[in-house]
Order: sequence, then C-alpha cells, then structure tokens
Amino acid sequence: MTDADATDTDSTEGDPTARNRLDEEESPYLRQHADNPVHWQPWDDAALDAAAERDVPIFLSVGYSACHWCHVMEEESFEDEEVAELLNENFVPVKVDREERPDLDSVYQTICQAVSGRGGWPLSVWLTPDGRPFYVGTYFPDEPKRGQPAFPDLLADIAASWADEEDRREMERRADQWTDAIEDELESVPDPGETPGEDLLASAADAAVRGADREYGGWGTGQKFPQPGRIHLLLRAADRASDDETAAEYREVATEALSAMADGGLFDHVGGGFHRYTVDREWVVPHFEKMLYDNAEIPRAMLAGYQVTGDDRFAEAARRTFEFVERELTHPDGGFYSTLDAQSEGEEGTFYVWTPEQVREAVADGDWTAGGVDADTATELFCDRYGVTASGNFEGKTVLTVSESVPALADAYDMSDREVGETLGEARKRVFDARERRARPRRDEKVLAGWNGLLVSALAEGALVLDDGDRWAGLAEDALDFVREHLWNAEEGRLRRRYKDGNVAIEGYLEDYAFLARGALNCYEATGDPDHLGFALDLAAAIAAEFWDADAGTVYFTPDRGEELVARPQEPRDQSTPASLGVATDLLLAVSAFTPDDRFEEIAERVLETRGRAIRSNPLQHASLALAADRYAHGSLEVTAVADDLPESWREELADRYLPARLLSRRPPGDDDLTAWLDRLGLDGAPPIWADRDAEGDAPTAYVCEKFACSPPRSDLAAALDWADDGT
Repeated sequence: MTDADATDTDSTEGDPTARNRLDEEESPYLRQHADNPVHWQPWDDAALDAAAERDVPIFLSVGYSACHWCHVMEEESFEDEEVAELLNENFVPVKVDREERPDLDSVYQTICQAVSGRGGWPLSVWLTPDGRPFYVGTYFPDEPKRGQPAFPDLLADIAASWADEEDRREMERRADQWTDAIEDELESVPDPGETPGEDLLASAADAAVRGADREYGGWGTGQKFPQPGRIHLLLRAADRASDDETAAEYREVATEALSAMADGGLFDHVGGGFHRYTVDREWVVPHFEKMLYDNAEIPRAMLAGYQVTGDDRFAEAARRTFEFVERELTHPDGGFYSTLDAQSEGEEGTFYVWTPEQVREAVADGDWTAGGVDADTATELFCDRYGVTASGNFEGKTVLTVSESVPALADAYDMSDREVGETLGEARKRVFDARERRARPRRDEKVLAGWNGLLVSALAEGALVLDDGDRWAGLAEDALDFVREHLWNAEEGRLRRRYKDGNVAIEGYLEDYAFLARGALNCYEATGDPDHLGFALDLAAAIAAEFWDADAGTVYFTPDRGEELVARPQEPRDQSTPASLGVATDLLLAVSAFTPDDRFEEIAERVLETRGRAIRSNPLQHASLALAADRYAHGSLEVTAVADDLPESWREELADRYLPARLLSRRPPGDDDLTAWLDRLGLDGAPPIWADRDAEGDAPTAYVCEKFACSPPRSDLAAALDWADDGT
C-alpha cells in the first residue's frame, strides 16, 4: 500500500460515504460503477447509519448490468465530476442491483408506478434517512428534455428543499403518505372469498383473445414483450374447451404469439436464445439484452406449442435456446449465469446486426460446397431468408428475421427444400463463426437460485419433449446440483440467493424457493431421481415455515427472518418473471400429492381464497395464479409410472402429447426399492400418489388419475392417457 493509499483509507474510517465502496461488492452491476466519482454505497447498515448521522437524504439508484438506460445515465451523469460533487455533498448515494435485491426494487417500483404511472430502470428514488421515499422517477437526462428536469438541477433543488425547514416538513409529510401507500399496495391481503372455479380458464383465455394483436401476434400495439403465462393459459383452455371453434381460436392466438417470437427479431437466428423484448409492434428490433429468465420461460412455452401444433419451428427454437445457454451462460461447474448485455463496444446491438457485405465476407470464408450452389448464391439466399438489405432495419444494418419461407426460396432459386436447408445451415454456421470474432457483450456471471430454477424447469421439460432429451436432463441436473451445493443449507432449511466467484450472499426470496422447488420437481419427473423430489419437498417445507403467514392468509415475498423494509412485499402479478406467489401456490398443490397430510394444499387453498376476486377480475395480470387456481379446481393429471425406467414408447407418448397440469410420478416397481426411496425422503409410508400402485407382473405399469378417478393399471401408457381423455 502506498502512503497516499494509507492516507485515503485513514480519512474514510469514520465516514464510509467519503469514498466509493462498490469495489468491495460481487455484483457485476455494482462493480461497473466502482470507478465513478460518485461515492456510491451498497445498501447496508453502514450507508443507512451514515445518512442518519449526516442528516441527509439517500439517493437510491436501482438497475442491472444489461440495462441500456442505466448505462446512459452513468455516462451522462454518474461519470461527471460536478454531478458527483452534488451527490456526494448533499446525499448518501446508494446503488442496488435489482437482480440481487428484488425486494427493494419491488418496494420502490410500487411508488414509482403509483406516482408516475410507469416504472422501469434505472429507478431513481430519494429517501429520508430511514428509507421513506419522497421523490421518484426513472432515467433523468443531464439536460432538460421532453418535460424532464435535468438531473443536476433536480439534485440542487432537492438539496435546497431539504435544507429549508418548511420544505423539509412537506417532504416528510409526503414520505409518510407514500410509505402508507406502499404498505397498502404491498402488504394488504384481500378478505377471503371463493376460490376460482373451472370456468376461470375459459374466462382468462377469452380475455387473452380480446387483447391480442391478431395482425402481428402477441399483445399490445407498441413494444412487444413475451407473455409465456398467457400462452400457457390459452393452450390449456384450448385443450379443455368443448367447442371446437373456441378451441381453435385459443390455439390460433397462442400460435401467433409463438410464431412472432420464433420468427422475429426477438430470437437470435444466428446464435440462438431470446432477447428481452422488441421496441416495435412488428417484433423486428429487440432490446438486445439476453436474460436467463426469458431463455427459460419462452422455451417452456415453445415446447408446449410444439406438442399442441407439431410445428417444428417451436421445438427448434427451444433446442437452439438451450444450446445457447449451454454454450454462453453455463458456469464450468454447473449453474447458469444471469445476463448478457445489450451493448458491446459501447453500442447497443452491434454484436447481432448485419449488412449484406458482412454476410458475404462471412459466407465466402473458405471453400463453399453446400447445397450445390456457390458462395454468392448462398449469400443471397441467406439475405433473402433473414431480410438482410442494404438499407437495413436498425441504424443502417439488419436485425435478422425470418422473411421468406424455405419452400418460397426453393421455388425462387430452383432448388429443393433440402438443398435450401443445407445451404442456409452452412451459411448460418459461417455467419456465427464470423460473429464470434466480434467484441462480445458483457456477461453478468452471478448465479441466482430462482432464475436457475426457471431454467431447470425448462430443461427438464425439454428432456421429456425433445429427441436429445438426455443432454438437457444432464444440464438440468448439473445446475440443480450446483445450486444445492453452494446455496442450500440443509441443516437450517435455508436458501441463499446469489453465488459469485465463491461468494454466497443474500437471503433467498420466495421466487428463489418456489422457482427452484418447481425445477427440482420437474427434474424428478424427467429423470426419476428421488433426491430431486426430496429437494422439492424440503423447499416447499421452507416456504411453509418462512414465507407463509396463516393470520394474513398469504405467502410473502420475503422470509420472516429477512431484513425489515418500509413494507413486506407480496408478488401476486406476473411481470418479467412469473409471479412467485402463483408459482409457489401451484408448486404446493403439486407436491401435496407426495405428503401424508394436507398442509401444503391448505396453504394453497387459503391463498386462492384471498386472491380469488383479483384473479377473476384480471386473470392476465395474474396468469401464474390463474394456472394454479385451475390446478386446484381441475386437479393435476397424475401419471404414475411404476418402472425402473420409462420405456421408449412411453417417452414418445409423453413427448408428443400435450398434457396440461401434468404431474409425472416415478416410483420403482420393487417393494425393497420403494422402501429405500421412502427412507431417503423421510416418509413413514407411501404417499397417496404411490400407495397401492404396484407393477402388473414384470412389465412397466402406468396409472393415470384425474379429478379423483383413476385408470386401471396399464402397460400401454397411450391407452391409460386415452382413458383420461374420454374415461374409457
């Protein structure tokens, strides 16, 4: 350490806000701001105590590593020495990674939505030293723009008002009012009513049809976001509908959304994987960041769409997304990283866009023999297929979209479909190789328990549906083992949220427990390993112990032992990820089949009673809760396989057949093996879904149960599932 370093350290011992402390953090987003002249603090006791001691407001800035406007505000304001001086002298500046602290984000996004009618990131909030908000917004420019004040002017005005006795009293009054509003929104639990019935599904699907963009697919007339929950509602409703015309309409709306995502700019047609959303109605130009949760939830919807329609595009989109995750977001020891940035070399999207000349250079790199055409023809074919033009569709370059079908190209180029496919496949490989030489977007390498759970679920479903299922089952198990080893404390029944470079931190939230438990249950379904089922049951028990409030009748987002904030949030609505309350409720209903009592089902029932009116009034906002309510009303489709391993014909049946609310139960045929399983799970006897379900002779045997009725034991799974369809 130099003398200068020692002096600097000594001068800050009494006041942690005298320097930027983010270089001590593991979050890549926080570390991105460690070199700012702003004296950023993490959200911790030292920062909060310093605000109280200095009697200055907290400036809270919430973002994440792949957030475009977060980068813009950093470049415009947080790297500016004069802005930094304003912040450092008059506030305690605090940076929060919303991916690490969704509880804080939920609390303060709530008031931003209430006050301004919109939220988002960066989230900018001014707080009293005890954490009550009194001014809020999102991105603020460095100069006045479109009715927004300049950020430096805003800082000066707030600092002056805080110093004025009368103005400060008004700010304190507003802070009290806003805190009350946050508590009302996040903590209040509706009075119990009736749980939604079997009519809910059709009602939800009707609402999805009414709100659909039938011209371009999906929902909305501006920016287009993936809505996997709505697709699951539509496909499940179509499966249940008694009227063929209604069922066809539900399927059409779901398929239109899936097609728009698979064919448009949301999907990376070169490297696989999905971007966050598109900025236009037509699904052409994406916001280029890639989030782990999108690359989990969208493939799950694609796999369901493939089972319903048989359209290979959807299976291919899911498979190529899994390949992308395996290649670019997988920790060497298992587990999945969080995000890829939208920017590379300071520009958004440059890694992903193309000109015709760039395509030509990539395709002509080396000898060309594929498809029976030359490299120039292959280039033209690729550009026609993916809409690459000289004018482009994004700042003079082209975001790839499927612009021509293979049959149309075959006709135009006098080729067979097979030759076109071979040519496009080789051209795409060369374009991919050329792209690999470009400057890459930054990767956020923290491993989050909940987001990993989402991808484990998707991979487990892929293991059952796709023909290379063993590959995806292995990837799912590796991730589950990684999270279990590093983030789960079995003795305490406690899950931590984040792993980064050996550092484990942050108390797990409901989404971590619920998403991971669902992933573990799905992994058991795909592999038959009872340890995965045991992990799901342990996590469910932790949800009941730490998040369930019997007096309020709800499952909170934060655990009982979590940090006390201005409000204890709940998460009933789907957002960019499924609602943790909905996933937890559905999970508890599913795993209750493996427990000797009804405690998990009773919790789920209470949640659905308190949220019933909200679900019925707006099922699309509560898609995950609506799916849970449907499972409660209709029951799971229980498929119990008594076999050491699934016969190939059974695997094909499960891959081809869409089975909404399926619960695939695996148990060994021998009594000794079953006893060993029960010992490993800590169960005194066989749970209802296994009890008295023995193998018929030496053959693998299937039992299918739905709505409290069961098929006779069958060695033919297709016959047992047909029984569930028509009761014969």
